[in-house]
Amino acid sequence: MTVVLAVKCANGIVLASDSQITDPGRGLSYPAQKLHPMGEYAAWGGSGSRAVLYDVEQIFDAEAEAVIEAKNIGHALQARILPVFKHHYANFIEDVPGQEKAGTPATYILAAGYAGQTPFIIDVDPNGLVGHHEETGFQAVGSGAPMAQQAHALLAHFRMTERDLDYGVVAALRVLDALDASSPSVGGPMDICRLTPAGAHHLSPGEVDDVRGHLTRWVQLEHHALDGLFD
Repeated sequence: MTVVLAVKCANGIVLASDSQITDPGRGLSYPAQKLHPMGEYAAWGGSGSRAVLYDVEQIFDAEAEAVIEAKNIGHALQARILPVFKHHYANFIEDVPGQEKAGTPATYILAAGYAGQTPFIIDVDPNGLVGHHEETGFQAVGSGAPMAQQAHALLAHFRMTERDLDYGVVAALRVLDALDASSPSVGGPMDICRLTPAGAHHLSPGEVDDVRGHLTRWVQLEHHALDGLFD
């Protein structure tokens, strides 16, 4: 199971993911990098076929500036992703001898960042359809996306779109940790990228540990508030 999610805050966007890959065809799970830079001011992540994601990564590495500078970033993403999808779908072998379940080619892409001062959160689904999520301020892709959406709904009263990006980073980690605790196929280490008009910053493992310290304090404060609810 994979989950890649984006949370928009008052002054930035956080893009986050788990790092566990599940190969149903071979019954294997292993860690892998799911978030990737897209130039200096954006990043992207994806779920699904690793072969498709590899090809997409090569294109984004080479053409990131052209995508970000495009008049319509969604269309620019779509124009580069669709040929890769079509190639792999056309050559996908559904029935492999000796393999009970073939790996699915269905792939989702989620990109977020800034074009100048303008934020964007855009996904491209396996059919090539483009979705814009700047207004809602949240989107998740991958097999863990429904659970991520539910977790985000439970945190909606904290109004992350009105808060500083630091809050959004902690909230994103809280959602990922909740999925890690509830699903054996979601696992760490968790990957987090802060996106602002000044640039993209990929958090180091030590920085993620610092965020988890703030998360622990958040949970403790909630316990304290609940303990005094009926005083």
